[in-house]
Amino acid sequence: MAVPKKKTSTSRRDQRRAHDALKATSHAECQNCGEIVRPHHVCTSCGHYNTKEVVKQKIKAANSAEDTAEE
Repeated sequence: MAVPKKKTSTSRRDQRRAHDALKATSHAECQNCGEIVRPHHVCTSCGHYNTKEVVKQKIKAANSAEDTAEE
């Protein structure tokens, strides 16, 4: 079994770990509602992707049902 002859210095150890840090995720603004969204993902607040409605929001349907019940 191989055993190192000398202790690895902290400088050499840290240079090896220089690329292990997590990178910050990028964000973009939704073209429909202006909410901050990850690129190439559907907007969670309005359900749009690239100016097209991909997912119908259940929250809007629930809110409109409540509005009709109040009237």
